[in-house]
Amino acid sequence: MSIPIALVGVGKIACDQHMPTIAASAHFHLAGAVSSHASDLSVPVRGDLTSLKSAVPDLAAIAVCTPPVDRLRLLKEAFSLGLHVLMEKPPAKTLAEAEMFAPAARNAGRTLLQSWHSRCAAAVEPMRRWLVGQTVRHVTINWLEDVRVWHPGQEWIWSPGVGVFDPGINALSILTEILPSDLSVRESLLSIPANRSAPIAASLMIEASAGHDVSVQFSFDQRGPQSWTIDIETATERATLLDGGSHWAIGGVEQPLEDDRPEYARLYDQFADLIANGESDVDLRPFRLVADAFFLGETKQAPNFLWDS
Repeated sequence: MSIPIALVGVGKIACDQHMPTIAASAHFHLAGAVSSHASDLSVPVRGDLTSLKSAVPDLAAIAVCTPPVDRLRLLKEAFSLGLHVLMEKPPAKTLAEAEMFAPAARNAGRTLLQSWHSRCAAAVEPMRRWLVGQTVRHVTINWLEDVRVWHPGQEWIWSPGVGVFDPGINALSILTEILPSDLSVRESLLSIPANRSAPIAASLMIEASAGHDVSVQFSFDQRGPQSWTIDIETATERATLLDGGSHWAIGGVEQPLEDDRPEYARLYDQFADLIANGESDVDLRPFRLVADAFFLGETKQAPNFLWDS
């Protein structure tokens, strides 16, 4: 039976990814939305979740697509209404808040999927399987994009604790998925524009319990070609995740994909499976690495950031 789901927040990510994925899903159908501005969705739209549940009594789940503010309150409200929750990344404003998510879901007996959509990219699972038994020597991450293209005019992206780590956490979510080692941040350098409160670039050195390092470069000011790559040097081969994990290569030779469906199609399949099995998936390892990058971060001032520059 198709699950009635509502969007909480109808911004760019909801319109670009969640809405078309739900429309094509065999597991879910859009039954409503919580928004202060959306008015043409052909489903009930209300200003808060409790009002929406009253308007749509059979509502069973929500996808939270708001900026990461007041997420714990929203989560508790959803659980009190008997709803399952898919939470967009980043999880919350603070690690302490995010760590309350799993106990809240457990106590409510509801499903929570703290989603990391980049883990659902087509080449991530093949890369993870390929790495089993490999001896990793070094990992290099380059996640370089232009905030003006991907988040045009979205001021929330410059909130403390976000900035370049909004896309950067995607790379870290893949890293924590494909490597079996425990990871910890050893060095962090954050470049923060003089007129903003969050970094526009970051350089990290992460160390793995297996003994190898991970060199990380994040940029939110990449002009021209964008780049989302994870390059892994093993004792015998070099493998690379390309285009955010949508393709991969071994020794420079692109590898075939078993399943090239979009990330969000797999993500919603995962959510449906968790609901069916009465389970949750709340992995905060990527968020902990971000928190440690800020905790350890040496900062340097970058030039003012202007949207039209």
